[in-house]
Amino acid sequence: MPRKKAGTRPAERIPSSAVAIPGRNARIPATEPPTVSARWLLTAVAIALVAAALCAWGALCLLFWQGSWQLLYHPASAVTRTPASVNLLFDPVGFATTETGEARLKGWWIPAAESATYSQFTVLYLHGQNGNLSDAVDAVATLHQVGLNIFAFDYRGYGQSQFARPSEAHWREDVESAIQYLVETRHIMPGTIILVGRDLGANLSIEIAAAHPDLAGVVLESPSPDPVSAIFKDPRAHLVPAHLLVRDRYDLNASAAALKIPSLWRLESAAGSQVVKQQQLGAYEKVAAPKMQVWLAASPKSKTDFANSLSRWLDDLHR
Repeated sequence: MPRKKAGTRPAERIPSSAVAIPGRNARIPATEPPTVSARWLLTAVAIALVAAALCAWGALCLLFWQGSWQLLYHPASAVTRTPASVNLLFDPVGFATTETGEARLKGWWIPAAESATYSQFTVLYLHGQNGNLSDAVDAVATLHQVGLNIFAFDYRGYGQSQFARPSEAHWREDVESAIQYLVETRHIMPGTIILVGRDLGANLSIEIAAAHPDLAGVVLESPSPDPVSAIFKDPRAHLVPAHLLVRDRYDLNASAAALKIPSLWRLESAAGSQVVKQQQLGAYEKVAAPKMQVWLAASPKSKTDFANSLSRWLDDLHR
């Protein structure tokens, strides 16, 4: 018999049952498909709906922020009348120039006659929220007839001034530029400048006057106690945080309480509700500086009555 080599072991036979031979009939163990719980599905749908609602609400807030100014301001770009239409000589003025030399603001300089009674004073006229300087020609003519120098201009976004979305901040910047123009370019002393504003321009006038105690005085024609209510009372404002999105306030009471220079208040007795009149009087009562009020009815005679009242007020201012 052949001898076995030392140190070797006989080969072990592997049972055929332990060998996996792949073949056409080989079976692969079946696995269960993944399942998603109903709670997970409901949670995902709820999150998606909330995210969609937040996106829609955010878009609504953005649209309201961008367009709400149109509820308060109604500018017009076409200047259809000038002081020449009422036989007044005037100089077109461009000021507040940009770095490229372009004038951001456009206005009119209307000098008083040499023999005018109050030619030592210059009116800085601030029109209201509607239209542009074209709508202020008659008001400017009345002031000129009293015997005053007039400087009137359009805010940005109005008339021929540079386009910008109107706002309380922009309006204040524009008036500051106008005062700077009068003082630095025309060399007019601040103590001879009188602010005259109508409607929303009246609210703006008293704001600027409260910040400039060096000016001569301020005249307010039909100021609004709560002009921004036009925005906040709009039905769409109830769907968004309007008071956070809109910065304009034109707070008549706060400005009246801070006023330190003489003021003339022209209030219309036949216009507005009794509540508005009481609110106007409430703001008037907060003024501690010298003041005068006149109630005028809307009639053809109102221009003459206002001119007479303004002359009496200017006489006291001149003393």
